[in-house]
Amino acid sequence: MPTMESALYVVATPIGNLGDITLRALETLRGADLVACEDTRHARRLLDHHGIGVPTLALHRHNENEAAEKLLRALGEGRRVALVTDAGTPGISDPGARAVAAVRAAGYKVVPLPGASAAVTALSAAGLVDGRFLFVGFLPAKGAARRAAITELAGVPATLVFYEAPHRVAETVSDLVELLGPGRELVVARELTKLFEQIESMPLEAAPAWLAADANRTRGEFVLLVTGAAPQAASTAEGDRVLAVLLEELPVKQAAKLAAAITGQPKNELYARALRIKGG
Repeated sequence: MPTMESALYVVATPIGNLGDITLRALETLRGADLVACEDTRHARRLLDHHGIGVPTLALHRHNENEAAEKLLRALGEGRRVALVTDAGTPGISDPGARAVAAVRAAGYKVVPLPGASAAVTALSAAGLVDGRFLFVGFLPAKGAARRAAITELAGVPATLVFYEAPHRVAETVSDLVELLGPGRELVVARELTKLFEQIESMPLEAAPAWLAADANRTRGEFVLLVTGAAPQAASTAEGDRVLAVLLEELPVKQAAKLAAAITGQPKNELYARALRIKGG
């Protein structure tokens, strides 16, 4: 590897199996003057495993702005800084994006090193053929906010990619069933690259019973993949979204008429759906 220049190196690290780290990532970590990491204890296990004794600096969601200032000072001194998180790629449902933005804004070089990503790992083994996907990451923890977020995604004609924690996965799956409706496929990818890795496909509506059948199925870190809405479902979801906005200001008949003009959908059908929305 050529001599490393002063820059921020964004380094992807394994999501489970410590062997899933690139040769370039190891060379970069060895050549760095400082490693900024989400949890210094977690990072130290990885570094020690590979015999790397570089100093570490904590950079997590609660101190990212403050830690970014330390990175800028280090770069200003001509040092080489690596950025890692506990698992996967920094800035992807993990800390790092704000620090990278600060470094770029200050005019310093940012060098990305590709590697493990739980979302792409799950997609590669899912066998879904939507052709495109929308990475959502973690949904809101509170029920009402989570349900609102899922409702907004109901009409998206692409595979939806969620991350979820074990203590919320059952509630999240139940909300997905209720708000996205039947006819979709779910892939549950659990503990990817680890000893108890599990990847299972099933109809979305069958997922709550599948999870409840074995307590082990709700353990570990999850990637949930849900196939996208059919074109007609996407159109219906858009009509409902427009209706919901108009019904906040207009009577049902006027809202349906205007929604028909906006979306091109039949006025009578929109009127019936507006009545259902208005009724609860």
